[in-house]
Amino acid sequence: MADTATTASVAAASAANASSDAPPFQLGKPRFQQTSFYGRFRHFLDIIDPRTLFVTERRLREAVQLLEDYKHGTLRPGVTNEQLWSAQKIKQAILHPDTNEKIFMPFRMSGYIPFGTPIVVGLLLPNQTLASTVFWQWLNQSHNACVNYANRNATKPSPVSKFIQGYLGAVISAVSIAVGLNVLVQKANKFTPATRLLIQRFVPFPAVGRLSCRHAPGCSSLCKASCAWQPSAWPCHWPSASSHRCQRLKHPS
Repeated sequence: MADTATTASVAAASAANASSDAPPFQLGKPRFQQTSFYGRFRHFLDIIDPRTLFVTERRLREAVQLLEDYKHGTLRPGVTNEQLWSAQKIKQAILHPDTNEKIFMPFRMSGYIPFGTPIVVGLLLPNQTLASTVFWQWLNQSHNACVNYANRNATKPSPVSKFIQGYLGAVISAVSIAVGLNVLVQKANKFTPATRLLIQRFVPFPAVGRLSCRHAPGCSSLCKASCAWQPSAWPCHWPSASSHRCQRLKHPS
């Protein structure tokens, strides 16, 4: 019955889609082909598109209703593939696929660049004090942990204590690495002041790179994005993933 309804929706939209460049709409599937790097790259750009941060509540309800109409075969005539892809993009960017609740704006994938960029700038500030180093490392790990928790796989709930332990471990490790490397560089007498300053600029990278994927298991949104370069990496390294946002369950090991 569901297949018949979906077929009816496709037929209702086919005439309006005749001149559209958008590919035929597939509910729950990526818009762009995932068999090529370019397709995965465009899919990734869709995920992090910050324009979805400005979608109004009314537009969100319309997008959700449009997808429901498509699902149940009650799609009104004249709806294009472009409109359907846009509706799905909006829904997936704002609502958690498992809980169907809105994700807090700074922790959405579409908010990762606008909200994460100031933190990256803070991490790379020159001549940082001990206090500023600790602050920026803590803020970075806190933001990453919140993003991962907000986009977690909610179909298999994990104890909150597990996330807290991972978060504390990531913060302590990141701060220790950053502070320790800064101290070592400052004590390295064989470096000129200019060389020492240059090396200190790169101190945040090992601290961030070593720990960014360890503080919160069960992420769903980040899973597909982290594998965007090579789909052969699926299933990804996360303990669990939501089938709505990554391909882990579609590529069983």
